[in-house]
Amino acid sequence: MHYDYVPITHRKPLKWPGGKRVALIMTINLETWDLVKDTDKPYYAGGPPILPDVLPGNVADYPNYTWREYGQRVGAFRLFEMFDQMRVKPSCTINAVTALRRRAMLDAALSRGCEIVAHNYEQGELLSDFAHDPARERDVIRRTLDVYEQAVGRKAQGWLSSSLRGTLNTPEILAEHGLKFYCDLMNDDQPYLIHTAHGPIVSTPYTNEINDFTLLTRRNHTTDEFRDILIDELKELYAEGAKTGRIMNVGLHPHVSGRAYRIRALREFLAYAKKLKGVWWTTREAIATWYLENHASHIPPPAATAAPTKRPGTARKGRKA
Repeated sequence: MHYDYVPITHRKPLKWPGGKRVALIMTINLETWDLVKDTDKPYYAGGPPILPDVLPGNVADYPNYTWREYGQRVGAFRLFEMFDQMRVKPSCTINAVTALRRRAMLDAALSRGCEIVAHNYEQGELLSDFAHDPARERDVIRRTLDVYEQAVGRKAQGWLSSSLRGTLNTPEILAEHGLKFYCDLMNDDQPYLIHTAHGPIVSTPYTNEINDFTLLTRRNHTTDEFRDILIDELKELYAEGAKTGRIMNVGLHPHVSGRAYRIRALREFLAYAKKLKGVWWTTREAIATWYLENHASHIPPPAATAAPTKRPGTARKGRKA
């Protein structure tokens, strides 16, 4: 796996379809965790806990588990209803076990025609645990994609790792399975190609920065501040997009932004965004499909195909909220 270092000032202008300035994606993460794990080590269940004293994996942690489960029982459906009211279609990521154990969330997304992105088998199982065991990583990905195809009715086109903890092997394995896009790399406002032995895969960056977990849970911003941060981010990207197109992803978790007192921030942000004529309300699959056909007009082939002299270390990825 290799991607080139091409600063945004060294690229040609990115011209989105229809002259749009910002590709805006609202991502609801429909995640499912195991209640217990067969370990006496602390259990990292895909995100920071609401109570800081983490229990061993083999001890049921009901405060933290049920805090997250609120999103599966209530928060996700509040978010879906709000998006319906605003006439905006979100993108959704799902763990395989979400389809197997919490099917109502997947059905809600499918009934609305939402994009569904594969998001690991179970949220508390990180691919980075298998960084030195490609066979086991390949097995996790294969099992995830098999469940996805059975549950969604089509093959997955893209992937977001649990907590963005992919490995140097992840893009290779995904490309081998025919996937078009990969979301773990958070280093850009634009798509670019990741080169693998099985052909290119498009980086459609997710973000930990414009993310309800970071803003509301880690940094303790208020509902108004959350809304204002989203608006400020879009306002600046929109101005920059007049010269070269940008991507803005908003990462959402039903147990965080799906709370009753926080939903207003998203409603008011969407009302602002809908006033901007240059917003492309799209999906990662649409971005990746378009970019695979048009990347040479953005980052010319000589830079895009340059072979690395050694296997590079990609940016270390922080745990996702």
